[in-house]
Amino acid sequence: MNAIDPKQTDHPRGKPPRKGWQGAIANYFEFERYQTSFRTEILAGITTFMTMAYILVVNPLILSDAIFLNEPQDLFAELVVATAVSAGIGTLIMALLAKYPFALAPGMGINAFFAYSVVLGLGIDWRVALASVFIEGLIFILLTISDLRRHLITAVPSSIKSATTVGIGFFLAYIGLGGTTETGGAGLIVANEVTKTDFGSLAQPQTLIAVFGIFLTAFFMVRRIKGALLWGIIGTAILGWVFNVAAAPQGIASIPAFPADLFGAAFIGLGGINGSNWIDFIAVLLVFLFVDMFDTIGTLAGVGIQAGYIDENGELPRANQALTADAIATTAGAIMGTSSVTTFVESASGVAEGGRTGFTSVIVAGLFFISLIFTPIFEAIPAFATTPALTIVGVLMMASITSINWEDLTEAIPAFLTIFFIPFAFSIAAGLSIGLITYPLLKTFKGRAGEVPVITWILAAIFVARFIFMTLRFG
Repeated sequence: MNAIDPKQTDHPRGKPPRKGWQGAIANYFEFERYQTSFRTEILAGITTFMTMAYILVVNPLILSDAIFLNEPQDLFAELVVATAVSAGIGTLIMALLAKYPFALAPGMGINAFFAYSVVLGLGIDWRVALASVFIEGLIFILLTISDLRRHLITAVPSSIKSATTVGIGFFLAYIGLGGTTETGGAGLIVANEVTKTDFGSLAQPQTLIAVFGIFLTAFFMVRRIKGALLWGIIGTAILGWVFNVAAAPQGIASIPAFPADLFGAAFIGLGGINGSNWIDFIAVLLVFLFVDMFDTIGTLAGVGIQAGYIDENGELPRANQALTADAIATTAGAIMGTSSVTTFVESASGVAEGGRTGFTSVIVAGLFFISLIFTPIFEAIPAFATTPALTIVGVLMMASITSINWEDLTEAIPAFLTIFFIPFAFSIAAGLSIGLITYPLLKTFKGRAGEVPVITWILAAIFVARFIFMTLRFG
């Protein structure tokens, strides 16, 4: 997708420049350069928030199985606040520092690893686990200051970057189309013991409404209606409420609980590191580092290509600022009491809606903070209501597949493996890892090792070490 596509924006060409606070905002975020407007950026921000608002409920549900005082779920309300505040802080820093329309929140997958593998599996106290996330964030800040993380993005070949974009598109669609109807998902893709996955049942009302929502959103898209993805989410949610398939909002506002038991618990956890758990602590820290770092790199590269930010040298402008925002967000999230905060692939939905500047992220951040008061409304949006948006975004991200040289197998095979493993291993880091390991090997097999930069070899070696470590330590 072109970063500056007049068809995707309602930029007021020919009109006098804005003055006052509007002019200051427009100038700071370079509306003129990206041919965007307040209306486009606001719609994009709302769309991004709506596609990732599920994290406000899902993250506390997962973490509260492991983070509690007396019994599971007794800190659920505090975890909701921790999730919203850490997401708001991280996204606002991304907006103001990097000026990108990327949103951040506690990452899915890594939160499950935190709860079930680290705390419940290894028996590490949840405060100590939060301490490892805190230290991970500090290490990320140091790596960013040293410029290493930016070079890692550059080390990813163009074909793998494009493949990552496509893989993320499949990943988003897979998330949107899956999920059980019992938990509010669309149920279009369901588990099957024989075939692993299967097509769901149209007898389920959630599935039928999700299908209708996809066609409704597709209609909005082909008619070029501004806010198509957002209207698709809202329309699908309203249908769910009207037909009593999903519970309608039970209220408008509620008073959030200050996370008194979570705030600063990471510092307490630092004092809990001792001779009996320091090896597990280091192991957990390394896993958090690997997964969070390369999930972020994959997301920035993939969504960056979709938005048209990646330049001719394969670099993401202001990459260090974006990575700094991500690192600070992880550190702040640990202090608030949640697992690693990372850049969300759902940011692609806002980009697809036309968001091109950090003002999109300002809107997302604001909505996360507002959600602390209006949680009952956001909690009532069922998962199947986001299915249309995630599916259509998946379609839009397929465009990058045309930039991969499928005639050259040294490019095609790593690209295919990257695309394949991102959705089916349910991990951007896993797909990126396999693609980057395969790429230099195949170039060498072809006698073209000279085409592979040294840093790409180093990155491939890191990924090999990651797989070995994960296999030996966690099975």
